[in-house]
Amino acid sequence: MLKTVRDAFKVKEIRQRIFYTFLMLIVVRIGCQIPLPNTTTETIKSVTDGFSNGALGFFNAMTGGSFERMSIFALNITPYITATIIIQLLTIAIPKLEELQKEGEEGRKVINKITRVLTVALAILQSAATALSFGNRGLFGDRATISEKKFVLYIVISVAAMTASAAFLMWLGEQITEKGVGNGISIILLINIVARMPEDFANLYENHVKTASSIGGKGLAAVVIAFVVVAVVVLVVLLQDAERRIPVQYAKKMQGRRLVGGQGSHIPLKVNTAGVIPVIFAQSLLMFPVVIVQLVKGTTPSWTNYLTSNNWWKFNSVSIKYSIGYIVYALMVIGFAYFYTSITFNPIEVADNMKRSGGQIPGIRTGKPTEDFLSNMLKYVIFIGAIGLLIVATLPIAFGGIFNADVSFGGTSLIIVVGVVLETIKNIEAKMVVRNYKGFLTN
Repeated sequence: MLKTVRDAFKVKEIRQRIFYTFLMLIVVRIGCQIPLPNTTTETIKSVTDGFSNGALGFFNAMTGGSFERMSIFALNITPYITATIIIQLLTIAIPKLEELQKEGEEGRKVINKITRVLTVALAILQSAATALSFGNRGLFGDRATISEKKFVLYIVISVAAMTASAAFLMWLGEQITEKGVGNGISIILLINIVARMPEDFANLYENHVKTASSIGGKGLAAVVIAFVVVAVVVLVVLLQDAERRIPVQYAKKMQGRRLVGGQGSHIPLKVNTAGVIPVIFAQSLLMFPVVIVQLVKGTTPSWTNYLTSNNWWKFNSVSIKYSIGYIVYALMVIGFAYFYTSITFNPIEVADNMKRSGGQIPGIRTGKPTEDFLSNMLKYVIFIGAIGLLIVATLPIAFGGIFNADVSFGGTSLIIVVGVVLETIKNIEAKMVVRNYKGFLTN
C-alpha cells in the first residue's frame, strides 16, 4: 500500500489528482466549522449537548461533527446517501428503474439525475425538521423573545443554507470522482469519520487510561483499547477481500479456421457482498423512532434505551435488559445482508450469461442446475459474511458497553474507513496501469 502511494506521487497526473482531492477535503472541513446564520456558540451548545452519547451520535459521526456544531454542512452528504439507498431499493419495485439500470452509461445518467433531485428533496425535508425542532428548543435564542415573523425568516434561511450545502457537497463529491482519485462521496464520508477520531482517542485516554488508579491499570486500559481498534481493522480487511471463487470452464469452439476457448476462469462471490449497507439499514431503522421522539418532544423516554446501542452489553442489574435490542439488531443485520445481496446479485442472469458464452461450472449442468448451485452457494457465503460483519460491528459496541466507553469510530465507521481506503488504493493503481499502457502505445 505504501509503495503504491509513493509511486503515485512520482506521476504528475496522479499527483495532481491527489492534491485536488486534498484541497476539496479542506473545503469540506472548513464548511463543517461555519455555524448556521443567526446562531451563537452558546445557543448551539444548549440544544446539541450530549449528541455523542444519544441516538443522534451515529448521525453526528457520519457528518464529521458538523451536525453537533449546527454548521451550514450540518446534513453533510447524508441526504445523498439516503437517496442512493432509496433508489437502489426502488429498482426492485419499479420495472422502469430496473430497465434504466441495465441500459449502461445512458441509463446510469438518468438514474443519477433522479438521485440528485431526490437528494435535494430529502435535504429540504431534513433541514426543515432540524431547523424547526432545534429552533423551538432555542437554537436561534430564547423562543419567547423572537417574533413569529423573525422566527420564520430564521427557519427559511437555515433550510436554504443546509439544503444548498448538501447539494454543494453532492457536486463536490462528483468533482472528486471525476478530477480526483475517485469515489468522491465515499472520500467525503471517510474524512468526516477520520476527523472525529483524534477527539475520540483523547476522550478514551482521559476517561479510561488517565483515570486508572495504577500504572498497571493504565497499561491494561491502553492495551484493551489498542486491541479492539487493531482487531476491528484486521477483521474488516479480511472481510473486504474475502471471496469464494466458483470455477468456470469455457468450451472450445471454431471461429473461422481457429479453435478458440477452452480456458478456465472463476466467478468471484464476495463474502461481504452487501458491504456496510446491512449495518447502516439496521441502525437507521432502530434509531428512526428515537430520533423522531428527540426532535419532536426534546426528551428521551425510557423505552428508547432498548434501541440505543450505548445501552447494550452493560452487564448490570439496571441495563442488562436493554441488551434485548442487540438481539433485534443482530437479526436485522443478517436479514438485510440477504435482502441487499438478492437485489445486487442475480443467479439467473449469471447462469444465462454463462450458458450463452459456453461456460460451465465443472460437474454442474448449464441452465437451471447452475442457477440452483449458485443460489445455494450464495446462501452459505452471505451467512458467513453477515456473521463476520456482525462480529466487526459488535466488538466496539461490546467494548463500549463493558468498559463504558463512548466512541464514534464504531464497527460501521471502521468498515467504511478501511473499505474506502482499500478501494481508493485500487483506483490509484488502476490509473497508474492505464497511464503505463498509454505511454507504451504512444512510444
